[in-house]
Amino acid sequence: MSKKTAIWLITAFFLVLIGCMIFGGAMTMFKWDFSKLSTVKYETNTYEISDSYKNISIITDTADIVFAISNGSEHSVVCHEAKKEKHSVTVIDGALVIKVNDTRKWYEYIGIAFSTPKITVYLPKGEYGALTIKSTTGNIQIPKELSFDSIDISESTGNVANYASASDAVKIKTSTGNITVENISAKKMDLAVTTGKITVSHAACEDDVKINVSTEKTTITKTTCKNLVSNGNTGSILLNDVVATGKFSIKRSTGAVKFENADASEIFVETDTGNVSGSLLTDKVFITHTDTGKVDVPKTVSGGRCEITTDTGDIRIKIQ
Repeated sequence: MSKKTAIWLITAFFLVLIGCMIFGGAMTMFKWDFSKLSTVKYETNTYEISDSYKNISIITDTADIVFAISNGSEHSVVCHEAKKEKHSVTVIDGALVIKVNDTRKWYEYIGIAFSTPKITVYLPKGEYGALTIKSTTGNIQIPKELSFDSIDISESTGNVANYASASDAVKIKTSTGNITVENISAKKMDLAVTTGKITVSHAACEDDVKINVSTEKTTITKTTCKNLVSNGNTGSILLNDVVATGKFSIKRSTGAVKFENADASEIFVETDTGNVSGSLLTDKVFITHTDTGKVDVPKTVSGGRCEITTDTGDIRIKIQ
């Protein structure tokens, strides 16, 4: 090692040491409270709602959104928000509208934040109109005590947990995050995620259930519907105690398909790499094809059509 290189290394070491000492001294003054390093200032604002409304619309960038049951007939919105990203809460044409107002300058988009914005909507238990949520980043949770005419949620990054029923459609779409739907009834349901899990449990749909995933697992339990349609790239799907009066139509590129006490009038399954296995409730006429896998299905000659095609997966089905 040359003398010049050694000098540079020693200098760098002492600069790092000095930086650590300064950081340690500063954090000691702040009692190691990292929130005091934040360059984004937050405040909590409460918005009381006196005007009547039916529909609810929320448009925000980065915020967790939580619906909570209020005491009595109180309607209010509590926002923990950045001072320059405050939300407006108004009633317009019979709709409660919550919308972010970003007043930051371009250079203020670079900063350090140790707090998460949060919107808490306090509502009395009951039925409401159309619920629409558009968010960029944040988790969303809707309790079972509320119900809506329809639910339409779209966001980029964040988990969505919906326990509220709808008389029409429940539509949830997210790019990165998990979707959980439990104990609901709806006319139809459309769930889509790019990277994340989809879990549906104890759901009753009058019409179709559509599930679209790119990566991760799909689990559907104790659910009834007319038709169930699911497309995906990478990730398995499990149907446990799922009954459709119409058909199952399932496509996967890479991932297993498993039935447990599930049934439909007709079943169509297509995979590239992945096994198809499990148990059905009633007899089917099986039409199967696999390039390199094994096939083990009942030799029944009555019932609805069950067509299963794989490239490199096994097909193993039994009738309960």
